[in-house]
Amino acid sequence: MSVDRYYAQEIETMERGDLDALIDERVRYTVQYAAEHSPFYRNWFRENRINPDRIREHEDLLSLPVVSGRTIREHQPPVKLDFEFLSTDWENVFSIQETSGTSGVPKGFFLTWDDWKRYAEKYARSFVSQGFSDKDRIVVCASYGMNVGANTMTIAAQRIGMCIIPIGKCTFESRILKYYKPTAIVGSVFKLLRLARRLTAEGLKPSDTSINKLVAGGESFADESRSYLAEQWGCPVYNTYGSTEGTMCGECTQIAGLHVPEDLVHLDVYDPRLKSFVKDGECGRAVLTTLLPTGQKTGMLLINYDTEDTTVVISRQRCGCGRTHMRIVNPRREAETVWVFANSINRVDVEAAVFQPESMEYLTGEYEAFLYDGELSGEAVLRVSLECFDRDHCSKKLVEDQFIDRFLKHKPGLAPHYHEGNFPIIFNFSGPGGLELHKLKGRPKRLVDRREH
Repeated sequence: MSVDRYYAQEIETMERGDLDALIDERVRYTVQYAAEHSPFYRNWFRENRINPDRIREHEDLLSLPVVSGRTIREHQPPVKLDFEFLSTDWENVFSIQETSGTSGVPKGFFLTWDDWKRYAEKYARSFVSQGFSDKDRIVVCASYGMNVGANTMTIAAQRIGMCIIPIGKCTFESRILKYYKPTAIVGSVFKLLRLARRLTAEGLKPSDTSINKLVAGGESFADESRSYLAEQWGCPVYNTYGSTEGTMCGECTQIAGLHVPEDLVHLDVYDPRLKSFVKDGECGRAVLTTLLPTGQKTGMLLINYDTEDTTVVISRQRCGCGRTHMRIVNPRREAETVWVFANSINRVDVEAAVFQPESMEYLTGEYEAFLYDGELSGEAVLRVSLECFDRDHCSKKLVEDQFIDRFLKHKPGLAPHYHEGNFPIIFNFSGPGGLELHKLKGRPKRLVDRREH
């Protein structure tokens, strides 16, 4: 099957008024489905004195309470006897999935085959918007297992007619590139950077391979690290944002924000500090609601679910690619944010300061940062550890100056504290493999708050 510039042109280019009307129709059906089929939402409506019949359009969702991952865990074993978010009969469940469980007991999710098809359509739209077609061969470095990502991408690729190389890890041998000549790789930024370094060490320049595009996902990243990755591979890097909960947003070739498939998932932005939803252009937590096409079933749905990821709605206007669905900023994990002197620092803020072009002559890109109490009350210390290609021949002063200039430029609220000595930034340089994160299993935590107060 060959594809054009759209996977589902009628839906993807729908005028805003028609799209909003379709969303409202699906909000009504989804809420009624929840009231009839979800034990959790039946109780939720009753306990919060919500009449499902009064939820008529997507603006009505703004008046409803927000649920969280903790809510899901509190309504499944071992806390409860049953999975109260299960929203269909067991005979309709095609697969059982789980989140990674990085912030507690894994959340159980139940998918019908229709759920899988809807999930796959979201990824298929992103792939096509990034220039993929039936001529592509793609290496999938996302893990196959209880998470939905790799399997969803595989189904999406089949629908487009792409060839899949389902390796699951970025540690594959270079012969995969030499003999099968894939055109794309899906993986996280740092896995793709490590692969590039390994290929270079083997004498194979990444930009000389058959790869003509990369898809980065699995974690948020800085524009600076994306640019460096694109330079190493000599091709564009596109961003995707997906989750077991069903977000699945993706950039198009315009690289002007991630398109939200609004007909299948509704997204609002919520400020938990103000306990209200914010306007477009303001930062807050992404809150999603599953949208079911009329007449379809689901194994599990979510209404006003707090993803615990922060984002900003960039635009609801037509994109340069022709798509009309809203675009958002690359979401950041709230769990990767710390607060210092009433200023937020996210892991991505540190990453952006690391990946300065002049610094990358000396750095591998691997980093970790730790926040400590200062010697005096009211002080905080940021220690940044950086991995060098050659520690003894690294221009450390240049790297430090580049980091501090970039970091304080984008965190002006911290600049006075830095210059007054209340917020020193100290640096540690190591050789390859010398960072703490290399000794830990699983996804590394690159910004760690070790303050006692």
